Formats: sequence, C-alpha cells, structure tokens
Amino acid sequence: MAATPDDRAAALPDAGGAAAAPRPVARAAATTDLALVATFAAFIAVCAILPSVALPGMAVPITLQTFGVMLAGVLLGPRRGALAVLLYLAVGLAGLPVFAQGTGGLAVLGKPSLGYLLAFPLAAAVAGLLVSVASRRVRPALLPAAVFASAMAGSLLVTHPLGITVMGARLGMSASEAVAAGAVFLPGDVVKNLVVAVVATAVFRAFPDMLTHRR
Repeated sequence: MAATPDDRAAALPDAGGAAAAPRPVARAAATTDLALVATFAAFIAVCAILPSVALPGMAVPITLQTFGVMLAGVLLGPRRGALAVLLYLAVGLAGLPVFAQGTGGLAVLGKPSLGYLLAFPLAAAVAGLLVSVASRRVRPALLPAAVFASAMAGSLLVTHPLGITVMGARLGMSASEAVAAGAVFLPGDVVKNLVVAVVATAVFRAFPDMLTHRR
C-alpha cells in the first residue's frame, strides 16, 4: 500500500524539535554566565572595601581591588571577566559603597584614582584573553607561569599606564613624578598576581571546564 501524505509527514524528523533542542542548553549557559559575572562583581567589591593601606602623601590607597579584577579576568575569560568588572563599576557609580575605603557614587569620577577604575575592565579582558591563548599553547606544568604573566601584562600594559596618567593629570604631577608615585603599587601587584596564579591554577584543576570553555 502506498504511503499517504500523512504517513510521510509523520516519518519526517521533527525539524522544530531539533531546532529547539539547543535552546535549554543555551539558556543554562546564559544563566551560568550571569551567575559568574554577578559573583565576581561582588567578589571585587569585597576586595575593594577590605581594610586598605593609605601611604603618606599618596592620593590612591593600596587595596586588594586589583587582585579581584585580575582573578575575574583570568578565571572567567575576556568577555565575562570584563562584564564582571563593568557590573562592579556600575553598582559603585550608582551609589553603593563598593569602591576603595567604602566610597561610591559619581563623586569618584573626580578623584585621582579614576584612571585605575577605568582601566580595570580592559585589564581583566587582556589577562583573560592571554590565559585563553596560553591554555592552548603551553604545557599544563607551565600554566601557573602563564597565568602570572597574563595578569602582569594586564597590570603593566593597561592598569598602570592609564592609572598613572590620570593620577598625574589630576594632581598636577610631571610625568616622572607620576611614574614614581605609581611605581609604589608595582611590588604589591606582583605579589597579588602571584596569588592570582596560585588560586587560578587550583580552580582550573578542580574545574577544567573553566579553562576549556571560556568566553
């Protein structure tokens, strides 16, 4: 007996169902991304409002803020890491006291530390991108060194140049004075980025997907 049109239609694959199948996976991935971005934004805020060190004569205090920023970029990848920092900045500019020394609001735009804040999203993206590249090209034994180098690149190529430039302009410093003032933060950044490398390596070993599925 020849198959009727209805029989042939029933035998065809459900194109709509096949197309819809990835949607729950995409929604789950988006939910995971949102949770990670929000979690790391909160983590950066905690790092910023922990007790800070204000050196005599320095307008910008020393905090763990950069540790949180670099860890977000290294662990989450360039896009999600930058988004976590941008969310943190948005919350602070909206008025919540999540910046250094418990400050918040638009008044921070007039402070000498503005350059560092503006640099943070790009620094996280640079560190995250370099870790993504390194994860495909270096042996696992070299991953901690690659993570440290990536975090230092974000600090030296983005955070320090922009932070020093704005700080010097706001305080009326010469170029040499601004560089000398900004150099005070460099030893601390080296130590914090070493800790970033240790923490990130441990996280990658415990959760390999965070290294292989990066965004």
